[in-house]
Amino acid sequence: LIIATLGKSEELITYVKDRPGHDRRYAIDNTKITTQLGWEPAYAFEQGIQETIEWYLANGDWIRNVVSGDYAEYYEKMYA
Repeated sequence: LIIATLGKSEELITYVKDRPGHDRRYAIDNTKITTQLGWEPAYAFEQGIQETIEWYLANGDWIRNVVSGDYAEYYEKMYA
């Protein structure tokens, strides 16, 4: 889904061996919150992924700052 959204080739995907103890999958069942509270997700999964990708593409500076460690230094300085 992400590769297709970005228009990239699936050849960019590198499959690796699972680590020992790796959970094979996560299955989330929202039946209880849906039936008891009437909750419904605001976004379908595909729409949420699409909007997340678009946000990251539009906010490259934010990502570079977080990855560079600048954010950690700022956080340490402001909140330690």
